[in-house]
Amino acid sequence: MGVSAFVFLSSSLFLFYSVFSNAVDSITQSQSISDSKGTNLVSKDGGFVLGFFSTGNSNNRYLGIWYKNIPVRTVVWVANRGNPIRDSSGVLMLNSSGSLVLLSQNRTVVWSANSTKEAGSPVVELLDSGNLVLREKNEENPESYLWQSFDYPSDTWLPGMKLGWDLRTGLERRLTAWKSPDDPSPGELSCGIVLHNYPEIVTKNGSKIYGRTGPWNGIRFSGALWLKANPVYNFTFVSNKDELYFMYHTIKKSVITRAVLNQTFYVNERYIWIEADKKWIPYCSVPQDKCDSYNLCGAYGNCKIGDSPICQCVEGFKPKSPETWNPDDWAKGCVRTTELSCKDKDKIGFVKLVGLKLPDTTYSWMNESMNLNECEVKCLNNCSCTAYSNTDIRDGGSGCAIWYGDLIDIRQVAANGQDANLQDVYIRIPASKKVNQEVSPKKKKVNQEDVIDKQKMKVRVAVAIAIAVVFGVLLIAYCICKRKNFREKMKNKRMIDQNIDGQNEDLELPFYSLATIAIATNKFSSNTKLGEGGFGLVYKGILADGQEIAVKRLSQNSRQGLSEFKNEVISIAKLQHRNLVRLLGYCIEGEEKMLIYEYMPNGSLDSFIFGWPMRFNIICGIARGLQYLHEDSRLRIIHRDLKASNILLDSKMNPKISDFGMARSFGGDQTEGNTNRVVGTCGYMAPEYAIDGLFSVKSDVFSFGILLLEIICGKKNRGSFHLEYSLNLVGHAWKSWKEGRTLELIDTCLKDSCILSELERCLHISFLCLQQHHEDRPNMSFVVMMLHSESSLQEPKEPGFYVGKKSLSSSKNQSSSTNEITITSLDGR
Repeated sequence: MGVSAFVFLSSSLFLFYSVFSNAVDSITQSQSISDSKGTNLVSKDGGFVLGFFSTGNSNNRYLGIWYKNIPVRTVVWVANRGNPIRDSSGVLMLNSSGSLVLLSQNRTVVWSANSTKEAGSPVVELLDSGNLVLREKNEENPESYLWQSFDYPSDTWLPGMKLGWDLRTGLERRLTAWKSPDDPSPGELSCGIVLHNYPEIVTKNGSKIYGRTGPWNGIRFSGALWLKANPVYNFTFVSNKDELYFMYHTIKKSVITRAVLNQTFYVNERYIWIEADKKWIPYCSVPQDKCDSYNLCGAYGNCKIGDSPICQCVEGFKPKSPETWNPDDWAKGCVRTTELSCKDKDKIGFVKLVGLKLPDTTYSWMNESMNLNECEVKCLNNCSCTAYSNTDIRDGGSGCAIWYGDLIDIRQVAANGQDANLQDVYIRIPASKKVNQEVSPKKKKVNQEDVIDKQKMKVRVAVAIAIAVVFGVLLIAYCICKRKNFREKMKNKRMIDQNIDGQNEDLELPFYSLATIAIATNKFSSNTKLGEGGFGLVYKGILADGQEIAVKRLSQNSRQGLSEFKNEVISIAKLQHRNLVRLLGYCIEGEEKMLIYEYMPNGSLDSFIFGWPMRFNIICGIARGLQYLHEDSRLRIIHRDLKASNILLDSKMNPKISDFGMARSFGGDQTEGNTNRVVGTCGYMAPEYAIDGLFSVKSDVFSFGILLLEIICGKKNRGSFHLEYSLNLVGHAWKSWKEGRTLELIDTCLKDSCILSELERCLHISFLCLQQHHEDRPNMSFVVMMLHSESSLQEPKEPGFYVGKKSLSSSKNQSSSTNEITITSLDGR
């Protein structure tokens, strides 16, 4: 071999080694990161690595980011948390459309990071901050990203990572714990900022609140004494029309720190790396003590570490169970020692409590431009207002925050002036009860009635008694006359408190007056109208406390009468699930019958136009909601009218099942029933229900199968899809599936975003739900399991009603049933 040839070969080998073996910090569309080849990305400063790893004794492979120079692998972000790769076939690459995708065997998409914009020359880069970003190669703005991992955190909060919301896009950045130290899949413990009128950081265990920081007061969160100036990191809180987030940065670049949400011990811990000892050292953790437990002391209970008992009632209140005030009864909270009357404002005052963690802000209102005196006046003029405070305690205080309803989750964070940054809160009490407490200047003047001569008081009492005797008889006569009218007025209201069998049911559901709802909806203005159905109209409303609501107003000509109205209240009033729409209250006054729901800003599912990952999340949410109704709720609930327009979407696109007017509930082991009046919507009803009036949990499963098919195909079931065979969507899908033409069924807008194997599995599950005979259909718990597993599925038989209208009409003719078929179609909101 010649010298020149040797030099050329050596140079080529060196270049090959440099490109594929040495660490790089970015890749383009012509490059990839491969598990089998051991390639990875390393940030320019050498602080972080992106690559494939396993946990514990598992062979599952994950794509993640960890610290490069820390000997004990410390993972800070995982891409495919809930979808591990079973072997070393994983490859990370940019596809032809510029999306970042993680592929496994047979080029199956395991995970993808879809950007909002298509890039001409996309580049994936691991930054020195530990942030994995997708950007345009020639983008001049270094912080302009098409996608970034910091927007989708795992369990670890890094410096420079925002915890909170992008209000322009609806993106929430929320921490979610690993299920266990060896399982990075999302656990139940999560932490993020809630979008109350007065926002705060809340940690949840599942759907239940586990702990909260209290709202931001300009210096720190009111309940977070641990959040103060320190030599390790500084922090900032941003709240404007575009963004709402909390973030921190290290003061010295050499310091390595991270915050981790730990489900094993149910804590949020901050660690600092000590290089000399080669280990992570805990710096602080939350909860710090028992008083950090959410709502430990109940309404108006103040948790005080060091006191015995630690739960004490605030000034002007007493234990609800004074005889048994112990840990078992603390959650019952406290009640007023003297009830308030809203008629006489002169008898209302405010007690000032210092050094508190502000109450739960779920029912609150704020205005940053008001001062404390204006805040007091606003609270005084609203009977529902129970407390007020400044929103910002800097420079003497500014802004106004007002609470409505019971005050919960209060704790004493400091006392006796031990902290200069204390928060004050003013709680509504009778003026005569303001003892040894600082109050506002308006209330400091002496009440002249307190110095009236006792003799004059006796005279007044005597006169009052005489007047009472004279008018007492008149009052009794008046009450007798009014009693009949009063009883008639209350008759309708009491009807709502009875179940279908006529048994009394303690619903504990708020009653709203017609006047309150009329004000909230601007007298049912057409501008507030959200939708219309067979039952009547739905309006958007805003209550006096700022809460947004949806008002379902039954028309007097509604096909949904009083029995359906009662049924909906009874069915949903005590159901609590993240995938069921929440009923807030009702109004029944004269001829008016209204249901008040939580407002769902994204409308109903029948108007969706979004990608597959979002649709799959919606499918899983609907399935979990149905599983709860069928198997986990106090009563077994059969919905009987499940359809796209009855699936509402909240601000985060979470699906919630609504409209329980047609629902039936069963107790014990009963799972099915029979009716002479079939209600529901054509195209969604199971064969046995539409023809013979037989309904069960399996008839809901059939409706879910239709809904699942519509979500996949982006089409309605009702209508003809093949002129020769008169096929509806079910028939068209079944024929295409049997002939191996599945791709023809998929909604065209899903082609670039779908995970084909996942979508085909959902299609398979829909056919299992659509079986002709109800005993062949799976129950919803099995449906949920199939959606989240990769196990093989049984082959479905021919689905029910698959040839559309012709089949349905012929089946009806053959049926010997004498049932009266009444189809009640309630189109969505």
